[in-house]
Amino acid sequence: MRILVISEDFRNDQYILKPLFERLLRSIGKPNAHIEICRDPLLGGVGEALKTERIREIVNQYEGMTDLFILCVDRDGDQGRRMRLDNIETEFVSTDRTFLAVNAWEEIETWALAGLDLPKDWRWQDIRAEVDVKENYFQPLARQRGEAAGRLARKPRGTSLQFAGSAERTSTRWRSALRPWEGNNEGGADGVEASLDVMSEASGCAKT
Repeated sequence: MRILVISEDFRNDQYILKPLFERLLRSIGKPNAHIEICRDPLLGGVGEALKTERIREIVNQYEGMTDLFILCVDRDGDQGRRMRLDNIETEFVSTDRTFLAVNAWEEIETWALAGLDLPKDWRWQDIRAEVDVKENYFQPLARQRGEAAGRLARKPRGTSLQFAGSAERTSTRWRSALRPWEGNNEGGADGVEASLDVMSEASGCAKT
């Protein structure tokens, strides 16, 4: 399986998203999935990442070399972001293309924090409620531990990002999108969907 993850700005996001998705796919029985972060073009922000013409540019460039496209952006406190992502999925999914979109609540750094040992005086409820997670939690933790943010993102606890095993529900929308791989691995479509559901719930954003 060849997966292209489209982020709003790969320059920092790649250090969180690549190891996270590698762990996710490994946990559902796809250890050999080839995961690439889209580096060309550089979108440079969520505004560009949500533009239909920019997504079409990427899809056209990588069509035929990619089995699964995943657009992954921050929610940034925008209550309408999930609806926009649903519209993008509807526009780009087809009989011969699988396209998924997810937003982290409120930033993808929340997903990284979900897999780390946090300071004892930090409350997870506060992290989930914070819009500027990167500035107020992730970067301070990196400075406290004397590490670059990219290196910190590579150090989740082994079990915390093994989301699929603890998922108890699945979503028809995601399961249907991943049906081409169902039965080809231990977790199948349900495993990928369940993993993404638990990722979203861990950061405060359950897909419904």
